[in-house]
Amino acid sequence: MPPLQPLSPAEMPVHHKLSLTRKLVLLFMFCLAQFLDAFNNSALFSAIPVLEVSMGMTESQSTWIMSAFQLTFASFLLISGRISDVYNPKTGFVGGVLGLGVISLCAGCVGDTIPLIVLRALTGIAASMTIPSALALLVNVFPEPLEQARAIGTFGGCTCVASSLGLMIGAMFVQWASYHWVFWFVAIVAVPTALACAFIIPPEIANTKDNLEPAAAKWKSLDLLGVTILTVALILFIFAVTSGSTDGWASAAVLVPLIISIMMVIGFFYWETRIHVNIAAIPPRTWFYPNFSILFAVALLPFFWWFTVFVMYTVLWQNVFEWSAISSAVHMLPIGVASFIMSFTGSLSRIFSPKWIILTGLSFCMVATVLLALGGGKPEDYWPYVFPALSLGSAGVMLTYTHANRTFVDGRHSWCHL
Repeated sequence: MPPLQPLSPAEMPVHHKLSLTRKLVLLFMFCLAQFLDAFNNSALFSAIPVLEVSMGMTESQSTWIMSAFQLTFASFLLISGRISDVYNPKTGFVGGVLGLGVISLCAGCVGDTIPLIVLRALTGIAASMTIPSALALLVNVFPEPLEQARAIGTFGGCTCVASSLGLMIGAMFVQWASYHWVFWFVAIVAVPTALACAFIIPPEIANTKDNLEPAAAKWKSLDLLGVTILTVALILFIFAVTSGSTDGWASAAVLVPLIISIMMVIGFFYWETRIHVNIAAIPPRTWFYPNFSILFAVALLPFFWWFTVFVMYTVLWQNVFEWSAISSAVHMLPIGVASFIMSFTGSLSRIFSPKWIILTGLSFCMVATVLLALGGGKPEDYWPYVFPALSLGSAGVMLTYTHANRTFVDGRHSWCHL
């Protein structure tokens, strides 16, 4: 999650006084939902080698266990915020967390590859509903700028905590129980959380000006077609890329989905030009805002780096080095520690230019990647090569991500007047 900033007074809705105890309980619930979203990613890295063996997956198929969640999560995040606005953030939050729990319960009961991938995709949709709705509720629970900033910082920091703890908890389940418990753990936490929030979130903080719109008007204000086109295009593109190494890049199984995905992306951007700017998932003018395109590309880098490192080294350490799942997770801890520390560097932009901070982060990432290329193929390479690379690289990409998103936030008001 980006390091979001407090809303300006003009953007703040009418607030209702809540007791400190109730505020803290609600903050805990919102953070728990954020924790579960990040846990859904990190906890399964330790289970990938086991899933490949138990379900007979190929390496390209196993990547879909992670990609299915991430693709639908990212795609539907484009409209989940609007859904919270027009329907009700409380409904969106409770429904998202409850859906996350129920689908995870089902995912823990399946033993075949395709049903598991489908359920993971549905999990991503449910998880995408929790983030914008939680933030909308959070700023109403904490209306004062200072306490709001602290609450949002705590909420965002849960991602880093969940990434480290999720890896460890997932490894313990895999080694001492089974991978099924990775999914069931989410269900055990999510379902009671959703039911509790249905009662403890006061309805007065969840009201929005769009709640009074008729149902037909609400549906028309959502770019469902655009998001569907983009999601299918991304799925076909990832399928083509992951199938290339096994089926051959010149095969029809690769070329057909690749060409279709490219055409669908073009169709998506064309569709966005044909609908009203307030409905479009990604209004075309967005790409022409100052620095938006480059910041967009830079903000994606951390996910590429982390995902590649997690998948590659988890499989290498468990399948080749024959390290246990817990041992592999412990050796990954530098990633979580470094990223957690760097998540609190937002104030650096008041001293240094964000451009130089981002370039510093990218330099750290480049050095770390060179270290991983030079060593890491043997167990004894961990301390001289892999450990410093994981620490430096994770610090670099988190520094880049934090300040790219902070620059997004700082530029939002000027972009609104363009």
